[in-house]
Amino acid sequence: MTSQRERLKVLSAGIFSLLLTFGVARFAYTPLLPLMQQQAGLGLAEAGWLAALNYAGYLCGALVASLIGDLVLKDRLYRIGMVVAIVSTIMMGLTADPWLWMASRFIAGLASAAGMLLGTGLILNWLIRHNHRPELGIHFAGIGLGIAGCAIAVGAMSGGLDWQQQWFAFSAIACLLVVPALAWLPAPDTSAVTKSGVPLRDNPPSPLFLRIFMAAYFCAGFGYVISATFIVAIVDGLPGLAGQGALAFLAIGLAAAPAAFNWDLIARRTGDINALILAALLQIVGIVLPVAVGGLYATLLGALLFGGTFIGMVSLVLTMAGRYYPTRPAKMMGRMTLSYGVAQIIGPLIVGGLAERLGSYAAGLYVAAGVLAVGTALLVILKWVERRDAGALSMAGQGA
Repeated sequence: MTSQRERLKVLSAGIFSLLLTFGVARFAYTPLLPLMQQQAGLGLAEAGWLAALNYAGYLCGALVASLIGDLVLKDRLYRIGMVVAIVSTIMMGLTADPWLWMASRFIAGLASAAGMLLGTGLILNWLIRHNHRPELGIHFAGIGLGIAGCAIAVGAMSGGLDWQQQWFAFSAIACLLVVPALAWLPAPDTSAVTKSGVPLRDNPPSPLFLRIFMAAYFCAGFGYVISATFIVAIVDGLPGLAGQGALAFLAIGLAAAPAAFNWDLIARRTGDINALILAALLQIVGIVLPVAVGGLYATLLGALLFGGTFIGMVSLVLTMAGRYYPTRPAKMMGRMTLSYGVAQIIGPLIVGGLAERLGSYAAGLYVAAGVLAVGTALLVILKWVERRDAGALSMAGQGA
């Protein structure tokens, strides 16, 4: 019983860290963006730069995470990242200077990487060492709860608070979230065995498996970022749906909250790669529904499918990375996230250009769905590579 209580406490530390670094530091910007454009004079180009710098900060953080093997250093940087998340949020309300906003968004991206990669790696390492099932579904609920919470909070505050006051309100929330995020995550254990004495050994995949896996995850990142970046503008621009973009954003967050936990259960029955293929197929449907069918109900169903799959795919991929490298999970997590993150920079540039040329985002959504379909095909190939590698390993074991 005590063991389960400790497990829930550690997973809760992860939830609060993601609520802080993603929900507040990163995603509060999305529902506050229209208000900042109305009240603070934030231009379209500047808004794009702020989003791009946030992705750039996240990528830099992923690169750092991929290079660090020392658990103690990871823990220290994770804790610094939690404080940086608060600072980045306060900075947004202190000034209307676009340069300081850009600095804020960049360091918010760094903080997001600390929560997503360093925190996730530390939690997965703790679970494996304490002989718990190495699954992160409960932990990743923090992202969906953060998205939904931000949408609800901005909706509730917009009647009485201006954009600056809302940023300060989010700063106060951040100061509350940081306490369990820091206090409930124990210092890392650096021993080479689990609590039951089983040695911790890395079992890395083959180079071919890793290359195909990274390419498939790049495609997933491309499919994710288009809806995540443009969903409010897409929905608001559809016939009869003006002003419904915020509702679709809320639907994404609500669907994302339990999604990673649900996909953990699915993966237990089907296997990780089969679960990824199923999630990708459902996400393709979710991406194209708003433009292929149209109407509020189809749009909300698409948002629910999207929210219910994108975080599940991230959770499954990062969990797999941690299983391959239990002694240093953030290293492979960082490499996979770099692949996913590069797509997040390229995707909006391509789709934004298409939208400007064609006058709508519809073509961009079809492109995103097409790229994700390529990624799904790569996952099917990955199943064959996994079987081939397992066969080769078995033959090598028999030969020994």
